[in-house]
Amino acid sequence: MPSPLLLAAARSGRMRDLVTSMPLTRGVVDRFVAGDDLVAALGVVRELAAEGLEVTLDHLGEHTREPAQAVATRDAYLRLFAALEEQGLAQGADASVKLSALGQALPGELALDHAREICAAAGRAGMTVTLDMEDHTTVDATLESLGKLRSDFPWVGVAVQAMLRRSEGDLRELVGEGSRVRLVKGAYAEPVSVAFQSRGEIDRAYVRGLRLLMRGDGYPMVGSHDPRVIEIALTLAANRPPSSYEFQMLYGIRAAEQRRLAGGHRMRVYVPYGADWYGYFMRRLAERPANLVFFLRSFVSR
Repeated sequence: MPSPLLLAAARSGRMRDLVTSMPLTRGVVDRFVAGDDLVAALGVVRELAAEGLEVTLDHLGEHTREPAQAVATRDAYLRLFAALEEQGLAQGADASVKLSALGQALPGELALDHAREICAAAGRAGMTVTLDMEDHTTVDATLESLGKLRSDFPWVGVAVQAMLRRSEGDLRELVGEGSRVRLVKGAYAEPVSVAFQSRGEIDRAYVRGLRLLMRGDGYPMVGSHDPRVIEIALTLAANRPPSSYEFQMLYGIRAAEQRRLAGGHRMRVYVPYGADWYGYFMRRLAERPANLVFFLRSFVSR
C-alpha cells in the first residue's frame, strides 16, 4: 500500500521547499529528471541524440482534477513538439502521455479529446505517442482510449505492466501488425488479487509477455534495466529485423548500457521533465518505496 507519510509529503509545500533545497536531494533528482522546463529537456535530448540514443519525453504531471490543468498539460506537449521540430529533433522521437494528466478522471471524453490533439500534432512533427499505464484501476479506460486513438493514429503505443495478472491476456490482444507495446515490470503497489507480488513471479510474467510480443507481428518495446531480461530479449529477437523492436530505459539509469545497446539496436531513453518533478518523485516512492533502493543502487551501476 502507498505510504501515507510520503503521500502527505508530496502535497506539502513546506516539505517541497525543504527537500528541494537539500543539495543531495537535488543531485538525485537531476540525475533522473531532465530539468524543470522545456529548455532543460531540449538540452538533454540533444545530448542523447549525439550519442545515438532515441527519446520518449514525459511532461510530468498526473491525476488532474481541474479542466484548466488538463489544458495546460495538452499545451505543454504541443509546445514540446514545436520546439523539437524547430531544432530538428522531432523525427523519430516519442512522447509518453498519462491520460490522468489530460483529465481522465473528469466527466466526458476530455482526456481523449486532448490525446487526439496531441497525437495529431505529434504525427505532423514526425513523432509517435505512447500511452503510459498507471495503476490497475485505469487499465480498462486506457485500453479503451487506445482503441479509439488507433482508429485515426494506428501508431499510438501503450505500456503494459507485467506484474498485473491480467496483462498476459491483454498482450494477446495487442500483438497485431504495427502494434507498439512497451512492456514494463510495473512500479505500483498493487493488491495481491490483481498483481504478482514476488520478484520471481514478476520476472516470469515479464518473460512470458516478452515471448508473446516477440512472436507477434507488432513492435515490442523492451522497457527494462534488468541484465537478464535484456539477454533474454536479445535471444528472442534473434530472428527479427533490428528495426522491428527496441529497448527502453529511464533517463539516468544504466547510461553505459544504454550506449552499448545503441551500438547495434534501437535504444530509447524515457526522459521526464517539468516543474512537477517533486510530486512525481514522491508519489513513485509512495507507490512502491523499494524504488528508493533501486534509484540509489543505480549510482554504483552507472
